[in-house]
Amino acid sequence: MQIVMIQDKIVPFGEVPPVYFDRGMFFGDGVYEVMRSYDGKLFAFDEHMERFAHSLSGIQITGVDLDQVRSRVQRAFEAAGIPNALIYFHITRGSAPRNRVWSDDLEPNFFLSISELNDNGDDKAKGIAVSTFPDWRWKRCDIKSLNLLPNVLANTDAARKGCSEAIFVDEAGWITEGAGSAFFAVRGQTLQTTPLTANILPSITRKYTIKAGRNVGLKVVEESLTPELAASSDELCVASTTKDIIAVVKFDDKVIGDGKPGKYTKRMIEEFRLFVV
Repeated sequence: MQIVMIQDKIVPFGEVPPVYFDRGMFFGDGVYEVMRSYDGKLFAFDEHMERFAHSLSGIQITGVDLDQVRSRVQRAFEAAGIPNALIYFHITRGSAPRNRVWSDDLEPNFFLSISELNDNGDDKAKGIAVSTFPDWRWKRCDIKSLNLLPNVLANTDAARKGCSEAIFVDEAGWITEGAGSAFFAVRGQTLQTTPLTANILPSITRKYTIKAGRNVGLKVVEESLTPELAASSDELCVASTTKDIIAVVKFDDKVIGDGKPGKYTKRMIEEFRLFVV
């Protein structure tokens, strides 16, 4: 007799709700997307949907109607009625008894949540501290997989150090990106960030931050940085969907500049706001 135990209850195998057999739970076999709204308007909706399609294709999840996903997001956003909202959604390959080899006839599972975003006022005004952490993630970070345990470990380590974000450093000693953000350095008149490869997420906010940097007169250079180079930079910042651009004023134990958001970072923050009106 096949059985399942859920908490302290024994359940016959055939009576277990499908959610307990979700391949996302067993294997992280799914992909997700995070987007936001500003003052009642979804930001960069098309770019987020394009990246979501890339992620689905990257792990061979088929049978997903992207127009239906778009409609669900729009309908849920309107129902929530939150002007400045965080929208999270994911699709897993489906539900089935645990088996590493999937069946092609699985029906994908969809989940979405919407919550209110904080305004990050203090972070914008004062900047944040970050700490480095080994990049233990899988090698296809361009796919927004549900496999986020390394990110969880990194962010928890950073929080225990009193930091707001973790910055990944790979085995060769190069910074890749933040655990939940793109990472930038201002060195002279240059805005430097890691180039997009398979180990870097094609961040939507990264794209707009680069545009903001160019608009304020910075030359953009896509070259990797070491932690030592980052710590000696004039300014540092991170960029993410939920916070857009935030200055980094402390990198590990090194104070950056005068310990306050730098002039170019502040100008990029102002420039970014023009993209969302």
